[in-house]
Amino acid sequence: MVEGPRPPRLNGGPGGLLEVVSHWYSQPMQDYLVNEFRRQADGRRAPAYQHLRRTLQHAIENGELTPGQALPSERELTKLLDLSRVTVRKAISGLVADGLLTQRQGSGTFVAERIVKSFSKLTSFTDDLRARGLDPKSRFIERGIGEVTPDEAMALNLSPGAQVVRYYRLRIADEMALALERTVVPQAVLSDPNLVENSLYETFQQMGLRPTRALQRLRAIAFDAEQARLMNLPEGSPGLFIERRTFLDDGRVVEYTRSFYRGDAYDFVAELQSE
Repeated sequence: MVEGPRPPRLNGGPGGLLEVVSHWYSQPMQDYLVNEFRRQADGRRAPAYQHLRRTLQHAIENGELTPGQALPSERELTKLLDLSRVTVRKAISGLVADGLLTQRQGSGTFVAERIVKSFSKLTSFTDDLRARGLDPKSRFIERGIGEVTPDEAMALNLSPGAQVVRYYRLRIADEMALALERTVVPQAVLSDPNLVENSLYETFQQMGLRPTRALQRLRAIAFDAEQARLMNLPEGSPGLFIERRTFLDDGRVVEYTRSFYRGDAYDFVAELQSE
């Protein structure tokens, strides 16, 4: 990347002067990154890489950095924010692991265009979309209370005859259908299906029941005629099926969800480590 002449250094930030680097992105973007980094640093005591990580995530969530947009290089960020290369690299690698950024060999770091969902973190559909600056919504196709089926009883560790709350939802962001979800929750946990307005996990959190771990299975599928109609896709379009069981700290299963994600919008990643 060819850089133009650098403007004068500006006062600011703990640690002295911040040098603003002149490159392809705009002065307002430079100002945003500097000001947001200062705000993060002033608001809490934490390592510098966490302040930068939150700064970049905030920029993505608020649309300051848009899908497909390239980030300044590590060298440019070190000069802009008066940080070490190690600090910048650690912040970026964390956002890459979270699926918010992607790195292309020889090209740089970019805001993820496809929705990259990490299998190593327990997050909801709403969490994932809001983290990318999108507005997640739900359209309820079905919701109600009924007797648990044998498969549901096995998944939720319930006795035959137990009552459950069921949801069948179309998950949407920016007017695009992204997923279909069938969710079952024990009625002993969630008494009224109307308590969930958009996000099940937000409802759980309000009740003090935020799940802490999950078991998931994933496989490739082709959308059948009914699913394709709801998703506004051609029949047979590729998709990804995820089955999830989520647990509370005390071991209770509070959710059994089968999700059908459109294959052209999602990438699923998992970080693996050797023993």
